[in-house]
Amino acid sequence: MPRFPVGELILIPRLGTYRLTELDGPLLRAVFAKIAQTTNAKGLPQSASALNHLRTTLRAALNLAVREELIESNPARHIEIAGYRKPHAQVWTDGRVEQWKLTGEHPPVAVWTAQQLSTFLGGVVEDSLFAFWWLAALRGLRRGELCGLRWAAVDLDRGLLFVERQRTTAGHEVVEGDPKTAAGRRAVALDKHTVAILREHRRRQLQRRDRRHATKAQWNDSGYVFTRKDGQPINPNYATTRFRKLTDRAGLPPVRLHDLRHGAASLAHEAGADLKTLQDLLGHSSIVVTADTYTSVLPDAQRRCADATAALVLAADRHTRQRIKQKAAKNRPTGRAEKQTTPADKPGQKSRRRRSRARKHPYRRGK
Repeated sequence: MPRFPVGELILIPRLGTYRLTELDGPLLRAVFAKIAQTTNAKGLPQSASALNHLRTTLRAALNLAVREELIESNPARHIEIAGYRKPHAQVWTDGRVEQWKLTGEHPPVAVWTAQQLSTFLGGVVEDSLFAFWWLAALRGLRRGELCGLRWAAVDLDRGLLFVERQRTTAGHEVVEGDPKTAAGRRAVALDKHTVAILREHRRRQLQRRDRRHATKAQWNDSGYVFTRKDGQPINPNYATTRFRKLTDRAGLPPVRLHDLRHGAASLAHEAGADLKTLQDLLGHSSIVVTADTYTSVLPDAQRRCADATAALVLAADRHTRQRIKQKAAKNRPTGRAEKQTTPADKPGQKSRRRRSRARKHPYRRGK
């Protein structure tokens, strides 16, 4: 089993004596039930979030064993964490930013607004991984998909890139394989600006190669889009660490690298993309995943929705009042018959009193 810090402290002491083939659903559920009865380093009961992190760690390790054909399936799939609720992305509104500055507290999953994202990208234009951040933030590629992207899978003339491989980590080991799901193998359309950014990234990469050749320094023609100075592909963990440093340097509220994917979906949704388009862009096997997880409503989109809803109701209200007015006009008597009718018997009198009362109601006035 790959070595994870949390695994070394909690999982390995309880599972390290078992063979991989001995691990099954009942055994793992029993082990997690015992872990749930322990306390953490602060002497507090284990939280549902901490237990879910343990489950994620174990699943990642056993997924590697499945890839290596050491076991047929992952028994950690059968572990359920009581009380755990998957957090949904929250937008960094002005109020949340102020709260974060005062207390340091922040949502577990957060999304930048368009302005905040623009500030970040504007400050990292000269970073060697600028194209990496751009693709993650605007096209929603996963970290592993970007780290596994090769130039052979990029067609700049046609404005397309093809997600065919991914590079992920299992502890300190980098594992390359197929995309996360079958739907993850997909074509991603590129706009002209993104194409220009990738062309510039390629130009700089080739300049770096030529300089190393000129100085007799080692260069590996690995074919990857995002590489180290020697041409080897970057470690996915390096991308995470680098992103955190750049975010801190920009003074922006914190988001995780994966949160850029949430933001890409939300921004595309605000720009008018429907859920099916987002599903294809992100490579989800189910549109339910897209709807539930990746479409946090940004403030401007929410405000437009509220304005449109209010306008619809108020328009219906004005139409109703107009119909009442027209009906009252038709029923109002004219000529001698009207003069002979006493005020108490006038049909229009009651309608006018009703209209007068209606004008005094704030909802009727559109407030």
